[in-house]
Formats: sequence, C-alpha cells, structure tokens
Amino acid sequence: MADPSAVKVYTVNGDTAGSSSSLPDWLTRKRAAKGKRATKERYEGSIELIQGFEFPEASNKVKVTRDGRNVLATGTYKPQLRVWDLDQLSLKFERHSDAENVDFVILSDDWTKILHLQNDRTVELHTQGGFHYRTRIPKFGRSLAYHFPSCDAIITATGNEVYRLNLDQGRFMQPLVLQDDDHGEILGVNVVDINPAHQLLAFGVDGNGTVQFWDPRSRSNVGILRLPTGRLMPLSAMNDGAPLSVTAISSRHDGLSYAIGTSTGHALLYDIRAAKPFAVKDQGYGLPIKDTIWIEGGHRMAGDGLVLSADKKVIKIWDRNTPSSNFASISPANDVNSVHHLRDSGLLFTANEGIQMSTYYIPQLGPAPRWASFLENITEEMEDQTTRSVYEDYKFVSRDELKTLGLDHLIGTPTLKPYMHGYFVSLKLYDTARIIANPFAYAEHREKLVREKMDKMAETRIRSKKDPGVKVNKALAEKILREEAKAAQREERRKKKRATAAQGEAAELGAAEDVDGGEEDEGAVEEPSSTSLLSDPRFAKVFQDPSFAIDENSREYALLHPSSVAQKSRGKTAVEDEEDESDKSSSDGMGGSSDSDEDEESESDSDDEGALSNFDPRKRPGQKNAALTQNIQKTRAQGRTPKVNLVPMKAASSSSALDKNATFGQRLAPRSTSQVSTNGKGKGRQDYGNNDDGVNDDAMEISWVPSSAADDDGDDSASRKRNVKKQDKKNGIERFGAGMEKGGMEPEFDISEVERSGRKHRRHNVRSGSKNAFRRMGT
Repeated sequence: MADPSAVKVYTVNGDTAGSSSSLPDWLTRKRAAKGKRATKERYEGSIELIQGFEFPEASNKVKVTRDGRNVLATGTYKPQLRVWDLDQLSLKFERHSDAENVDFVILSDDWTKILHLQNDRTVELHTQGGFHYRTRIPKFGRSLAYHFPSCDAIITATGNEVYRLNLDQGRFMQPLVLQDDDHGEILGVNVVDINPAHQLLAFGVDGNGTVQFWDPRSRSNVGILRLPTGRLMPLSAMNDGAPLSVTAISSRHDGLSYAIGTSTGHALLYDIRAAKPFAVKDQGYGLPIKDTIWIEGGHRMAGDGLVLSADKKVIKIWDRNTPSSNFASISPANDVNSVHHLRDSGLLFTANEGIQMSTYYIPQLGPAPRWASFLENITEEMEDQTTRSVYEDYKFVSRDELKTLGLDHLIGTPTLKPYMHGYFVSLKLYDTARIIANPFAYAEHREKLVREKMDKMAETRIRSKKDPGVKVNKALAEKILREEAKAAQREERRKKKRATAAQGEAAELGAAEDVDGGEEDEGAVEEPSSTSLLSDPRFAKVFQDPSFAIDENSREYALLHPSSVAQKSRGKTAVEDEEDESDKSSSDGMGGSSDSDEDEESESDSDDEGALSNFDPRKRPGQKNAALTQNIQKTRAQGRTPKVNLVPMKAASSSSALDKNATFGQRLAPRSTSQVSTNGKGKGRQDYGNNDDGVNDDAMEISWVPSSAADDDGDDSASRKRNVKKQDKKNGIERFGAGMEKGGMEPEFDISEVERSGRKHRRHNVRSGSKNAFRRMGT
C-alpha cells in the first residue's frame, strides 16, 4: 500500500508500489532464481492477477479494448505486441515487428484491427491474421488517433504538419498545417486528442506552449489556447530560453473540459469557454506529464470529478475542485511510460521501464471488474503483503563519515540525497567506498564474527568463578555486583542491630506487646530492595551491545578514573619489590626455619580453622563461657608469639666463633672490653659498654676495609684461607675484589614437599617480613 492512513492501493501485478531498487530488472530476475530477497518480496504476500503480464525488457503503451475482454500492450526487446485474454487471465498471443512501437490505436471493439505507429516512420495495419499493410510518413511520428466519422487516422509528427491517412480510401489526404504568427515556427506536434462529444481535434504543440483546436469538417483552425508560461516555467528556465511544451491532452465526455499536461510537470484543467485554467496541479518532480485521464464512472465514494495525472515517477489522482490535495498517490517501482484506467472500475494498468507491467487496484476508486470479482474478497489478505522502504537500498551517512569515505566532493550531485543532518547514498557505492577507505574491513568483520562465535562457545564452559553473565563491560558488572553485595551485608547488619535493640527493650520492659511493636517497627523501617542495574532493561545494552564497551585506554576514561589509570601505569616501588622478594624467600623456605616448624605452623593453622567450638562473643551478645573464653585467649596468645629463627651473623674477624643458636640479642651481651681488630691496612675500633643504668643497649658497628695484602692475624686464619682457596680452585670459583666471586656450581639440595609447594596457611599476628633471615656473612 502506498499510504495506509489514506486510500488503500493494492498491487496485483508487478513490483509493490512505493518500492525502490538500485538493481536492474535482469539482475533482480537472476537473483530471484537463486532464492534471494526478490523471491520473498515478489511472491510472498502478493498475487499475480494476470499471468505473464510482462515484457523481456520494457513496455511502451498499454490499452484495453472497448469490450473490456482483452489488454493490448507493446514493448521491447525484441519489439512486439502482446495480447492478454482477461477471461482466462493469461497471455493470448504475441506478435513481433521490425521496429519499436511509438503509439497504437484499436480500430475495432476487440483486438482484431489495430493501427501501429513505429519509430522508423512507418504506419502498420494489423488484422486478426497478423500484419496486413505498411506505409511510410515523411517525418518521424509522435502520436496517433482515429477519427471514426471520416475514417481518418490522424498522425502527428515533427514539424508543423499533421498527416491524415484515410483508411476507407486507402490513401493520404491533404495534411493539416499548423501556424502561429505570434510565436513563430512550430517545432512539432506532441499529442493529438479527439473529443468524444463533438469530434473537435486538439493538438499539443511543442516549443510555444499552445494548444490548437481544429474542426475536422472544415479542416480549419478554430482557436488557440495559450498556457500561462510565466506561471509554469521556473525562473532559471525562462532565463535560459527553454520552451514550454504540451505533452498530454485528455477531453472529458461533457465536451467542455480539457486536462492538459506540460513539460514542466503541471496538469491544467480548462473549460474551453475560458482562457484561464480553473485548476492547476503540480506533480512536484518537474518532469513531463505522460498521461492525463478523466476518471469516468467509478465508485460513488470517489465521485465523478477525479483526474489522473502521471509523470514517470508518480501517479496522482485528485479532485478537480481541490487540486492541492490528493485522493491517492502511487510511486511505482519503475519509470512509467503509459497509464490506462479501466472504465467503471478501480483498476489501473501501467507500462513501465521494468520487466513486469504493474496493475493497481483501488477499492475506493471503483469496484473490481467482472472478470476479477474475487479481488474484493482477498483485499484483506493483500494488506499483509511485504512493502519495501523507499530507501532500503540506500545507506544514511553523516557529513563526517562522508568525508572519511572520501565522498564529500559528491555533495550537491544527484548521487547524494540530503536528509536531516546527513545524506542517503547508494548502498553499492557506500560498500565500494568503504572497501577503498579501509581495505581490511572484510578481515576485521571476519575476525569479529570468529570472536563472537568463540565467545558464544566459551559461555557454555563450566566456571568456578561467579560470572556476572554479561557480554560487554564485565569489569563494570563485577564492580556493581561487589557493591550490591556490600550493600546487602550492610543492610543485614542493620537488621540484626535493630532486632537486637528490639529484644533488649523487650527484656527491660518485660512486655510481649513491646516485642510485637518492635517487630512492626522493624518491618516499617525496612525498605524494598531496589532493582539491580544488571537486570534493569533500560541499561541492558550497556552489558550486551559492543558499541557501549568502555575503552579503558581512552583519554576520557583516564580523566574520569585517574587513580586506576595511575595504578596501572606506575611500576612497583623499591619497598614493594623488597616485600615481594622477602615473601618469595619466606615461601621458598630460605628463612632458615626447619620442616618441623612449618609442620607445626600448618598444624596450628589447621587446628584454628577446624576449631568449630571456638566461641565468638560478638555473635552471641550477653552470654559468657569461661572455658571457651580461656581457650580463645590462649589461642590468641599463641598467635601473638612470633616464630622467628635468627641465624647468627659472624663478622670478618679472627675471633672465636659464637654459638650458632645464639640470638641477635645474646650476641649483644655486655663485655668488659671488646674490640674489633682489623688487618694491617685497615683501621676501625668499636667499644661496647654499659650505660649509666647498667643496661647494655649500645648498638654494634662493624666496618671492613678491603686490602690486597696478605692477612697476618695468625696461622689459623692463614691456613683457613689456604684451604678456602684450594676448595675454590677445586670447585672452579674465582674470588676478586671485596667479597665478589664468579664461577662454580650451585649445590644440590633436597627440597621437601613444604619448600616445593610453599606455605598453605597464612601466618598469624606476624607481619610479612618477620621471617627474613640474616644470612651468614663469611670472609
């Protein structure tokens, strides 16, 4: 339907009215054979009133015989005439010709006698048996009509002469010569019309915007109708000197009214008794009018004053008293060449530039004809037919996108159709420009499809972690879930606190009514839980559509979330690196603690985790349990005791070694005199003494001065150094500088299960770096 809110127009043959396709018909037919969109559009939800109502390429003219039983049409390619039998709703026969048809007229009440005007200056007469006779005219013909009283065939052509071929005598008669002294030479006669009431001849002149009326009895000019050129011609055309031409004429059965179509897209209604039109209709496209028709008979709802005017883009039906409004408007899928209205019915036949000829049924215009009475019963089913949008084969692009595609130079050309804040561009041109602008578009599209398929397959996997169940912005969804969980916990704590307060008040007052009142208050204070953002339909696309994905690398995100971006960008500090290293060394078992200590710690941890009898006073306020309280205090005391084993550090001195199991504090025990001796080249001395209170809290300071000379501190030291050198040479170790060495093989150690897998339980009441070991530093 062209306009569902107005008069309903049903397409019963051909493409749906209002459709538009950028593909030629031969390609549409090829796609239809492959089951593409054209098949669905053409055959589903539509009917084909007349079988085979088409031509191989295009159709030129279409008419119905006076008895209403046959439809005749001419078309191409190859040039031919086709006749359809309306009683059988199928093709009756087809007849080929040597040249393409310009116009034809039916001489009899049926299809048996036809006169054809061809584009090679020939006039052919066809009978029931086929081609009968052919003759030629001096100039190329433009229009054809038949004057029944005199048996004259009126043929208009290029120039100012109108030829008369008398079919009774079989010869050409004296031509009618049109003259106009005011407007000069006549370029040609486009159209001829014979009034059915008084047989007055009307000729539409090309080039001067006039209509000349001739009396066939006296073969003389009886009047000239001059159209308002200044009103019809646009200012630009008048400045260029473009002529105004008459392209269509139709006379009404009353003998007084004429409908005249012009080359500027206007239809004018005249009463031959007046020089000015009483109605003017603008088609809106500025294209020459193809046909003007007075709607005769028809439905009482339509009345008897409707006029049809058609150019190649649109067919408009309007009332002669109100030309500004349309009774119906049809936008065919292909350019229109000719329109014919079946008298006393609501059917319209059109010949167009497409393969299929179109037939439209308007119930408000008139009833269905006798041979198609079933149309009235199936109009409700036809309302559900598929209708394509006018811009279905076009892509809307904004000005910025147009510049990105490199098509901004087409602005102002017919290729781009302005609409709102952008333009409509042909889908084929858009795809071509997009491929040129981005050659990897197909690869990116294919990668996107593969990624979507993989994501869909990954959704079916079993996950241990709770999945927010979204496709896009999972980090945001997890954050919302965490905030909702925290809010739920806070609300639960508030409820418990209110319940505890209500129980305390009830215990103090000793009245059950207060308890009930407290419960009512509690129910009154409670607020209904709000809908989650994840289940809110208003924000569904945020977590489903990839277009709403948050780009964490964008500048806008960095401005809104500076802390998270800074945390990502900055590296670890020296303190964090040291803590990570200490945690690694502690977890690797390098802290010096034995396997028994690890086992003991793991046993204590597991005991704490499995002690289900531990009493928590916060969960049961007002109750006390001495045994459980003592057990808890004991557990906490054990947890506060640090389990730290310190390795004694031995300075680079020749003094006797300390106890290996001595702690760092024991090594700082008070001494009467204590010195630190250095070698001959270095010097450094430190005294250890007590303060005034007799408590030894002095710090120990040790300094080393590297020396290349031999150590003379004693035989033991020298022999030890020699043994070390021999051992190093044996192991391939080379020492140099101050305590630096290279080479050698790392010793192999037997790694226990605890050292291999690391700690399985957290430490209690001890900071992370408490198990750092002081390594033994030797000379």
